[in-house]
Amino acid sequence: MAASGDCSGLTATFTEVILVRHGETSWNASRIIQGHIDSELNDIGRQQAVAVGSHLSKEKNIVAIYSSDLKRAAETARIIASTCNLPEVILDPSLRERHLGDLQGLTLRDAEKQKPIAYKHFLSAKRDQEIPGGGESLAQLHERCTSFLKNLARKHKGERIIAVTHGGVLRELHKRASPTMLPNGKIKNTSINVIRINENDDKWTVKRWGDVGHLQGVVVKEDAFGGDGTSG
Repeated sequence: MAASGDCSGLTATFTEVILVRHGETSWNASRIIQGHIDSELNDIGRQQAVAVGSHLSKEKNIVAIYSSDLKRAAETARIIASTCNLPEVILDPSLRERHLGDLQGLTLRDAEKQKPIAYKHFLSAKRDQEIPGGGESLAQLHERCTSFLKNLARKHKGERIIAVTHGGVLRELHKRASPTMLPNGKIKNTSINVIRINENDDKWTVKRWGDVGHLQGVVVKEDAFGGDGTSG
């Protein structure tokens, strides 16, 4: 479902957050677990960022743009901000991907062989299961990113903002807004996802999810690793 360009129905009690996953990195394309490792956009990722920025430049009433401070998200956000004539990007580590501990920098295949305990914890359905090597549990990630977005909603009540982040974060934000319904498939690079937050009653509503219509004509690697709850 597309979000309206004029924020139709957006009252002073709501905040609309346009969530964008960062553009592709060479690590995404090589299916390497990134987590907090600071990989950069590749050429395709930059093309994707330009495309999503051009698309979002047609939207009205966007007042601010926030981003994870990791390079792949920050560069995506800066390209969007430049295209949309937005103020300087506000970077915050609360929007970072889940820290994946000892698995960071490994492919899934290597992770299973070289770090079997961390890999087992990574696959665990237990939301309080931390990953060895300083990795976060899903519960910790959820608290980090939802608390941050709630604070943004309070700060920007009645306004529309952009936040550039990572696949794992997006899944947790979707879970907060729609606890009983999982997002379909992968969360693709530079996909547009919109959540509306009513700060008065703390109600979160998914208005749009997984939109990559702006990427027509831009290469999208369908089997790229990330955005499916396993890597950012």
